[in-house]
Amino acid sequence: MTDASVTAPRRPGEQALTALGLAAPALDPADASPHSFPGGGRWRTEVPSCEGPEALAVVLKEASRLDVPVHRISQGSGVWMLTDAEITEMVEATAERDIELCLFTGPRGTWDIGGSVRTDSHGAGLRARGLDAVAGCVEDAVRATELGVRCLLVADEGVLWTLHRARAAGILPADTTLKVSALVGPVNPTSFAVHEQLGADSINVPSDLTLAHLTEIRRVSAAPMDMYIEAPDDLGGYVRMYEVAELIRRGAPVYLKFGLAKAPGIYPYGHHLREVALATAKERVRRGRLTLDLLARHGADGGMAPLGSRLPGTLRRFDIPS
Repeated sequence: MTDASVTAPRRPGEQALTALGLAAPALDPADASPHSFPGGGRWRTEVPSCEGPEALAVVLKEASRLDVPVHRISQGSGVWMLTDAEITEMVEATAERDIELCLFTGPRGTWDIGGSVRTDSHGAGLRARGLDAVAGCVEDAVRATELGVRCLLVADEGVLWTLHRARAAGILPADTTLKVSALVGPVNPTSFAVHEQLGADSINVPSDLTLAHLTEIRRVSAAPMDMYIEAPDDLGGYVRMYEVAELIRRGAPVYLKFGLAKAPGIYPYGHHLREVALATAKERVRRGRLTLDLLARHGADGGMAPLGSRLPGTLRRFDIPS
């Protein structure tokens, strides 16, 4: 999808607008990302906010019914909100279908005792406050990987660097991938590159970044990018379905995240939120089907990475001190 010629996927409304004399300017081939996932493919899919085994079962059933390919399923409440049995059940269910399971690590500022995050400026946001919070994230990471989880979500640069060092030292399995949360996602190419150097294997960027911003990022980094096609309300509630083909063209390699706006928050999840968690899990998969249908109608549904692929390829890292 780097070709802007007449053989390129059509753009939304292209024929009708051209007939009315309102044709958009030609796409600039220089804006296209030159990068792909290892093994081929420019995009993968992710269903987020899958908070436990029951929600996971709903996602897997609905994905099968609607024929929605899924590369990754992620959870947002945290490792510590799941029992060992629940984690094991999720690991086994996703492994059967060759889907990557990603669980969030450790304490975060929004649930901590610090008051600054509740001020108008939101203080340090979700970052881990103090060594004890970092320790909690490490504890979660070790426990999750011992139970078979191979993808960890982080919301703090120091935690990211610590877990990357733990991975290099063999404390965590070498094939563990580290994913930066949308709640602390970088908004410019230099900060995106820093997260890559700190050990990130995929990096959430806010869904309000412009197409030009994505091109700027791709000029400095090939690290996989995660992007909500529909963002939850607490991340802006943006819906960018009609831009998906261009998001892929400029942002590849990219995970298309099927979020859900106008839905109640469910973090941290418990059974008191069961009905809304199951209903929204099902609807996220449907949003994925709608997104994929749009890509197909525009002739832009090629280039999906093979199902079961999960590794990010060779990325740039800061040197780890001896």
